[in-house]
Amino acid sequence: MQMQDVRAIVTGGASGLGLAVAESVVSAGGRVALLDVNEQAGHAATQALGGNAYFYPADVTSEAAIDAAVHAAGEQLGGLNVAVNCAGVGWPRRLVGKDGPMSAEFFRKVIEINLVGTLLTCRAAAVAMQRNSPGADGERGVIIMTASVAAFDGQIGQVAYSASKGGVVGMTLPMARELASSGIRVMTIAPGIFRTPMVAGLSAEAQESLGKQVPFPSRLGAPAEYALLVRQIVENTMLNGETIRLDGAIRMAPR
Repeated sequence: MQMQDVRAIVTGGASGLGLAVAESVVSAGGRVALLDVNEQAGHAATQALGGNAYFYPADVTSEAAIDAAVHAAGEQLGGLNVAVNCAGVGWPRRLVGKDGPMSAEFFRKVIEINLVGTLLTCRAAAVAMQRNSPGADGERGVIIMTASVAAFDGQIGQVAYSASKGGVVGMTLPMARELASSGIRVMTIAPGIFRTPMVAGLSAEAQESLGKQVPFPSRLGAPAEYALLVRQIVENTMLNGETIRLDGAIRMAPR
């Protein structure tokens, strides 16, 4: 699939990695719908992106909201053939901290946003993509999920986060196998330390320290580099059923 033919939805598309993907799609001549809970940021992003970008407020944990937003986006875009899942939270909390044990409510909330929200988006996107006429190799669409290096080497305080991202990795191959008969590919990207809004809010010294933990290049990842890998996945039909670490060879220390 070529980028100019892309009709994409991007969850968490109003900022960070998701916004970088949207910028990449639009700059290549494709069309994109941003799904995000931040309405102010979503409208600002689409205004900056121009006429080939649209915004739909949607909470990924709401089955009804995601189904409605994906359906509306497909209608607006003239079809849907790419879905990129970037919505998520990275809240840290120890299993047993100074304030007591982690609550079940906290754990469930992280799982609900990062894992269940990804599943709901993938499901809605797959339904829409199955209606597409097959292209080269019988392809009807591409689904890209976002995990994290924490799925493999999570740090202290990341029990909930690592569980949610490990679940995303675990869904990748079975989802790809199931959707293969429909001509829909499924891939996951596991980023390392990237310059997302959460990291950008840290001091310059803290950001520099984080960047130095990366073997090479010894810096924070740029959202545009994540978007570049998304583009390569979209355009390379043989990429399917795999999780790619995008991390500069970092392996996270315990803390």
